[in-house]
Amino acid sequence: MVSVRSVVDRVGPTLLHALQVPEESPAVGDVVIAEPGNTLAAGDLVLGVAITETSDAAELVKLSASKGAAAVLLKPPLAAKPSVKRAAKSADIALIEVRSATSWAQLVWLLRTVLDALADESDALEDGGGPGSGDLFRLADAVASVVDAPVTIEDTNSRVLAYSARQDLTDSARVSTIMGRRIPDDVLARFRSRGVFRELSRGRQTIFVPAQRDGTLPRLIVPIRMGGELLGSMWAVVAGPVSDERAAAFADAAPVVALHLLRRRAHTDAQRRVSAELLRAVLEGKASPRKAIAELDLSEEPHRVVVIEVSGGDGRDDEGLRLALLERISQGVGRRPVATELGGVLYAVVPDGDGWDELRAALEALPASRRGGTPRAAAGSACAIGELATSRAQADEALGLLRAKLVPGRVVVFDEAWTALSLHRGATAASTAKVAELGPLGLLRAHDEAHESGYVDTLYQWLRYPGDPRAAAKELRIHPNTLRYRMRRLLDLVPLDLDDPDVRLALITQLVSLRWS
Repeated sequence: MVSVRSVVDRVGPTLLHALQVPEESPAVGDVVIAEPGNTLAAGDLVLGVAITETSDAAELVKLSASKGAAAVLLKPPLAAKPSVKRAAKSADIALIEVRSATSWAQLVWLLRTVLDALADESDALEDGGGPGSGDLFRLADAVASVVDAPVTIEDTNSRVLAYSARQDLTDSARVSTIMGRRIPDDVLARFRSRGVFRELSRGRQTIFVPAQRDGTLPRLIVPIRMGGELLGSMWAVVAGPVSDERAAAFADAAPVVALHLLRRRAHTDAQRRVSAELLRAVLEGKASPRKAIAELDLSEEPHRVVVIEVSGGDGRDDEGLRLALLERISQGVGRRPVATELGGVLYAVVPDGDGWDELRAALEALPASRRGGTPRAAAGSACAIGELATSRAQADEALGLLRAKLVPGRVVVFDEAWTALSLHRGATAASTAKVAELGPLGLLRAHDEAHESGYVDTLYQWLRYPGDPRAAAKELRIHPNTLRYRMRRLLDLVPLDLDDPDVRLALITQLVSLRWS
């Protein structure tokens, strides 16, 4: 059971202050923003985001209590208003004050993270201990008591994996780090300029960073290593220089954390393999949509399949490049796309709309790899979960256009490339029927092969731009007079009645089959 008190204690007094918590209150279930249309349920933490009037705040408290909610969260001065506090006491519901500088959006994420961690702790106790995130939060608490300072545990990308409940010594950098789930870029730059990350990569046992002019408190940092590999780091907010004994005790905790991170990684890898197998089945049309939605955490809205191809140029370590690519495109894309490898390429499933727009922008911004490989991506049309196999087939077909250089750029969308797809499909069918072998076109092709005369290309562009020799000449990068001369010569070579519309259509069909198949 996750109690209101445990949530407040975990988040800490920097952000939350409990004005009233009843002796017995419902177990916390979810975080809900109080808005018209939002249904309140038992155990909800109700956030009064848009509440500005005291009377509205008191009414929200009464309504939340009548629905069995666990607590109401309000910002000052509303939370401390006598009428609001009386309403909470009378309704016997917890009333929590949110510090005025706290971002509501970040608080929603933080509360849900805390609920997940506390739920993991409860599950681990019941199941005999599993590799959940709650274990790592408990470790952060234990390390904080050892070093006698608030602690965060971070991965090699400066993302916060867990943090201690202690908030007695803090600064804006720590609050922003916990709220944003990673060290803010400006704070990161200051630590980098001091050589902190260079020292971490060298494997220093402890690193002390003095206080900074902007008010950032000193930090004691320990790298987390196992077998020579840097797995992450622990950061403690301290008041000043730390004694050798405390620093050594802090460093001694690193191997324990390293073991947990490796265990957590193994568990995550196992889960990822199971998810990858299910996603492969979905892409092949062999899995239940209901199961995919439940186990892959997909919504019921339309999704797109995006196929991403990257090569290092020589084919070596392509798998590593694909994994690194997934990490890069996942940064700043809201939720990480559900992805798997299949046939040497990466397939990602993203919701249509904002999810796809963000991923597309990330893909288009990717630079070429240092070994010459350029990432290419193609997206199928938006489909229901049960039709993702169709979207995958469309993405594969669109990727074929990129590989053949039939469309420009590095990202193509099936819906938008209909002209190229129509020409390609028509050309493939015409090629199978050997349409190009009919009539006098073979004589022109043979003449081009023998004399490099370019008559076939000239005829193709002339037919593409009827009555506009300048545009046709521009495509061929020749002078319009040269185009006219070539047309006279090729008509001398083969008898073609180009005034006949059926002849022109037949020639276009033949030439399209040569260029687009």
